[in-house]
Amino acid sequence: MPLLLDSREVGRVTIVRCSGRIVAGSESESLRAHVAWLLRDRRSIVLDLGEVGFIDSSGLGTIVRALTSARQAQGDLKLCNVPEFVRKVLEVSRLTAVFDTHESEEKAVAAFYRPGVRAEAPAATGRSVLCLDAHADVLAYLRALLRQAGYDVQTSSRVSDAVLLMRVTHFDLLLAGPDMMPSAERPQPFQNACASLPVIELGSEFSTRDAGEAGAALLGAIEARFNPKTA
Repeated sequence: MPLLLDSREVGRVTIVRCSGRIVAGSESESLRAHVAWLLRDRRSIVLDLGEVGFIDSSGLGTIVRALTSARQAQGDLKLCNVPEFVRKVLEVSRLTAVFDTHESEEKAVAAFYRPGVRAEAPAATGRSVLCLDAHADVLAYLRALLRQAGYDVQTSSRVSDAVLLMRVTHFDLLLAGPDMMPSAERPQPFQNACASLPVIELGSEFSTRDAGEAGAALLGAIEARFNPKTA
């Protein structure tokens, strides 16, 4: 079975789910190239190995090199859902002390949020914003817009990942895209996590409106929420 890589962003962390075989040849090369591509602007990576069926020496070497590349870029790479046969390979290879492994994606992501952990540096502001939208392009624009405005912004395209993030770190505001607003139809954990969090809805017109106008209006709404005018 060829190696399939499925990546998604969870706040400052990128999770890469690996499915298939990590072996010499195109499989190892695709994993190496994928991690190198992520490291252009990401520094916190989790490899989910739960669906890996086989790994050879070359494949293991590729993961070691990926870890080295991440740390050379002032980031880090963690493993999660490590199959028992891979765990035994790490033990035999005496690499268990090299890799930081976790039982689940949630625990691996949480590990990046511990104080003093090597990760992408947040903005210097005390205001932290979580953006939840189904479209990657909208999230990319929001990250650039809000970081330029001085906010510590993190993004997610899944409600379940947003709940994970709200469990491991604090946010001052939630920006929610169409069909992402907290409501009775949403899972209870999401409703509970949003209960005490100010929310601004990104209307369906946000993605099609003039980018400059949409961005300016959003920044104004955020500023008004953080600094409401007193009578």
